[in-house]
Amino acid sequence: MQITLMQGILLAIMTIIVGLDFFVEAFFVFRPLMVSTFTGIILGDVVLGLKVGALIELAFAGLTPAGGTQPPNPVFAGLMGTVLAYTTGCQPSAALGLCLPFSFLGQYLILFYYSAFSFFMGKADKAASEADTGAIAKINLTTMAIVSISYGVVAFLCTYVAQEPMKMFVNSLPEVITHGLEVAGGILPAVGFGMLLRVMMKTKYTPYFIAGFLMASFCDMPNLLPVALLGTVFALIDFFGAKQRKQDIEEALQNASIDNFGGDDNVGI
Repeated sequence: MQITLMQGILLAIMTIIVGLDFFVEAFFVFRPLMVSTFTGIILGDVVLGLKVGALIELAFAGLTPAGGTQPPNPVFAGLMGTVLAYTTGCQPSAALGLCLPFSFLGQYLILFYYSAFSFFMGKADKAASEADTGAIAKINLTTMAIVSISYGVVAFLCTYVAQEPMKMFVNSLPEVITHGLEVAGGILPAVGFGMLLRVMMKTKYTPYFIAGFLMASFCDMPNLLPVALLGTVFALIDFFGAKQRKQDIEEALQNASIDNFGGDDNVGI
């Protein structure tokens, strides 16, 4: 499958938008599942975008920026994973392995800008000391424009300009390598989810984990929708249970306050 010039331009515009969202973290449309879905819509294969995005999302579930550190870029992972699966016809799991170099490229690009933007800090400090909000806004808008436009340029070069070399490279890979990429792509989502559990898993969540594991492993299901619905049920039970406990505590405190003051019979001095 070929990517047309119009599709390449639309992919670049989409990447500019999600890249900007990744920089400001406002709407979280930069997640691989969202980026892959948008890419699939532009390429005319939404199902492929959802399949690739779901795999990459699981692999990147535990990779979150912390302080000045930057994980592999989720935007280029979602974009190039779908593009490679579309243009080369490879399996989504293999596309997950192939998209990682582009994800690292995005990571290095962001790290470069984080270092280069230190040039603006002196001007920002000066504007802050002078209470010049216009200058501060101009600095912020300038840096955001540089980053987002860079996303679009790199995306256009990778998706449209370099599509033929990438296709030739992937098709020239021996079967042992492509099969290895498929195996690695199948393992990476489990690794990503394991990294997420390492941070979020607590003893009180163990029953939910066991219930989900039992359903996913031993129940015959056509897809994971029943597991998602079970998770929704558990979430609602926990939400309404916590709400009821909060109300019970408030009522207990209110009753204790009334008892301490003797109710309406205590008129004071």
